[in-house]
Amino acid sequence: MRVLNHSTDVTPPIDFALSGTTTLVLGRSTNATYNCTEPGVTFQHSLYAVTYTIIFIPGLLTNSVALWVLCKLSTKQKKNVVFMVNLAVADLAHVLSLPLRIYYYINYMWPFGSFICQFCFYLKYLNMYASICFLSCISVQRCLFLMCPFKAKAWKRRYDLTICVCVWIVAGAACLPFPLMRSSQSNNACFTDLSIKKLDNKANSVGMVTVAELFGFLIPLSIIVYCTWKTKSSLQDCHTPLQNTIEKQKALRMVATCAIVFFVCFAPYHVMFLFFMMVKAEIIKDCSIRQGILYLHPFCLSLASLNCCFNPILYFFSTSEFQGRISRHSSLAIRARLMSKESTCSEKD
Repeated sequence: MRVLNHSTDVTPPIDFALSGTTTLVLGRSTNATYNCTEPGVTFQHSLYAVTYTIIFIPGLLTNSVALWVLCKLSTKQKKNVVFMVNLAVADLAHVLSLPLRIYYYINYMWPFGSFICQFCFYLKYLNMYASICFLSCISVQRCLFLMCPFKAKAWKRRYDLTICVCVWIVAGAACLPFPLMRSSQSNNACFTDLSIKKLDNKANSVGMVTVAELFGFLIPLSIIVYCTWKTKSSLQDCHTPLQNTIEKQKALRMVATCAIVFFVCFAPYHVMFLFFMMVKAEIIKDCSIRQGILYLHPFCLSLASLNCCFNPILYFFSTSEFQGRISRHSSLAIRARLMSKESTCSEKD
């Protein structure tokens, strides 16, 4: 990576194909021209291939087990499980698309057609924003039921189901611009190698990013922070009975886990996404700043996919029924293994 500074007497030809990188031409003044190189294809492909390979196996195993256990619990009319089931479905859908992403980033070609490419691209963002919505719903529900116990008793399971349907519809519609704003010059290109379509003017780009940041990040962030603060402050009530204190601690553990997942996985991406779009819209023109943003963006995007591995932690550490179900099945598996070993030893004797 380098910035070439040419004198006023020399105007070299501009090469737009430097080892797979995109060369940006920035006129700092009328007397100088700067070539500013973006991160190369090899760097991005290697990073994404390694990251998605690390995420795939743990994400597949933990979300499959979590979905199975949560579905068992949902048959018992557990109210706080419905959002978790949908969260696990969103994570599993994204995880199942990762092998195709890994194949592309290793082989530098996409033989599966344009529709599958756009669909996998769409699933990533659907997973992200559906997860943000369901984490917000879990936080609000736990906080609300803690503050208003009578509402918890009157709450119907169909309310949760209705909310989940609305979340899928709204998140699904809101994520459509992500694949629609991408185009490809080659049938073998996909994902990061799809170019971003330019809107008519910068005001449209800024407006679109502002709406996405407001409803996809800032409002959910405010909700989760408020619910965490409200739940934590309720524990400071000295007149709370011991049983209620235990329930409040469980609620705080769940809401705090939602907040941690949100801040670790989604906050860095959304902060960087704002600057990334400003680079693509050529609002930010300083070469060193552009390079820093374009190098950090893939790391933040990879971090956002880690929520598929972190969300099962939410189910395990925040739901006593989930812990009990996992513990029972683990003990049964260990007991069965010991019995098989004993029977094998007795046969040898």
